Amino acid sequence: MNHRLDDVIALFDGLFHDTFNTRLVRGGDEPVYLPADAEWPWHRVVFARGFYASALHETSHWCIAGAKRRQWEDYGYWYLPDGRDSDEQQDFEAVEVAPQALESLFSAACGLRFHISVDNLGGDVEVDRHAFQARVEERAARYLTDGLPRRAAAFRDALVAFYQQGEPLTDAVASGKRWLVEWHRADSQDIAAIPLSAGRARI
Repeated sequence: MNHRLDDVIALFDGLFHDTFNTRLVRGGDEPVYLPADAEWPWHRVVFARGFYASALHETSHWCIAGAKRRQWEDYGYWYLPDGRDSDEQQDFEAVEVAPQALESLFSAACGLRFHISVDNLGGDVEVDRHAFQARVEERAARYLTDGLPRRAAAFRDALVAFYQQGEPLTDAVASGKRWLVEWHRADSQDIAAIPLSAGRARI
């Protein structure tokens, strides 16, 4: 299966440029979310170094962030690189369970292998990778049972239509957009009340 960045960008932009004034953008070494400003008229989900997995990961964060958080750079989270202590690692993992669960579903939708990221390779803290993976898998299963956030459902539907069903980009976007008919009702508040002191992965 051919995974071209232009395709995933077209799917995301086709769904969310007009509806949420947001675009998916290739970046440099560090991914980041940037709200619209005087220079840029649209919000930007910037993924790292042209990596397809980074595009899916950063998209998963955006699909969870509520309306208030999408007004702040990087959704108001800090990013602490490798070397976190135990408490900081716990905060990181608490924030990362839901987006990595979504990322795993997005990866499956487009036929890619998903890789868990504990993102603390240089620290002295022993990280229980298997326990974190189990939490991510449990959350993904709950999403499949209880339903995905509306924007995530739209994006996953478009990925399935394009990669699994062979629909052209325009039809895949149209398939995903059916989830956005009443997006303003479902998107008025943050899905999870995560403290601003929490961090997130930047993949």
